Amino acid sequence: MAGILEKEVPAGDGRGLPGSENAPVLVVDGLVVEHRNRTTGEAFRAVDQVSLSVGAGESAAVVGESGSGKTTLAMAVTGLGPRGEGDVTLLGRSLATLGRRRLRELRREVQIVFQDPHGSLDSRQSVRSGLKELRGLQRERTSWIDDAGLLERVRLSPDLLDRYPHQLSGGQAQRVCIARALLMRPRLIVADEPTSGLDVSVQADVLTLLREVRETTGAAMLMISHDLAVVRSVCDTVHVMRRGRVVESGPCETVFTDPSDDYTRELLAAMPGARWRARR
Repeated sequence: MAGILEKEVPAGDGRGLPGSENAPVLVVDGLVVEHRNRTTGEAFRAVDQVSLSVGAGESAAVVGESGSGKTTLAMAVTGLGPRGEGDVTLLGRSLATLGRRRLRELRREVQIVFQDPHGSLDSRQSVRSGLKELRGLQRERTSWIDDAGLLERVRLSPDLLDRYPHQLSGGQAQRVCIARALLMRPRLIVADEPTSGLDVSVQADVLTLLREVRETTGAAMLMISHDLAVVRSVCDTVHVMRRGRVVESGPCETVFTDPSDDYTRELLAAMPGARWRARR
């Protein structure tokens, strides 16, 4: 596919990080995350014995309805949320064994693209000044490309560098967020509902961009979504979550064409344009 990412984006150098190119970038093994009900004080499992892995250049999706635990899982595997039992291994390092300083270093290898692009950007900063701030924090990692070239990589005109977030459309703002993630040369990109806040007319373009990012950089991608059509267009494998547990996993085409769990069938039947209904 010819596209804006024809030249490979350099991967993070991973200095001091164990593991080979063929090793999984992310391994989740029996992870449990508990929350406490603010009213009753009772604990409940938002993530319950979840296991999955994502290799370099692979894209895995976690899907489920609101409250299924998918975003809690995403925050836990990036080190930004609580973890209980089980283990999360990122680039060969167990998060449970890392101190704060080492965890901060490892987080440089992970970038998150959030659902609300305008909320992810500082309203007081132009696109240029936001990139300048990132470059000041991570000079070695971000010196591989200039600002104009970076925006061209995500199909944006360099003329947008001096605009502020409120002057950008939703699609433009999300592509700026993807550009910021690319600048850091991550080994893992977590995309949390990256198109749900966008107009249908620009969703396809952003999904194409995410697919090209994965294919050209070799970064692993973990996508969180409730939209099965989005997942099918971008991801290799899918994990279906319900009430904190993974009820079905497998290659996207297998799960979409021959689901084994009733809940998966219900999700598929609810897709716009679905030609079949869940079996009773």
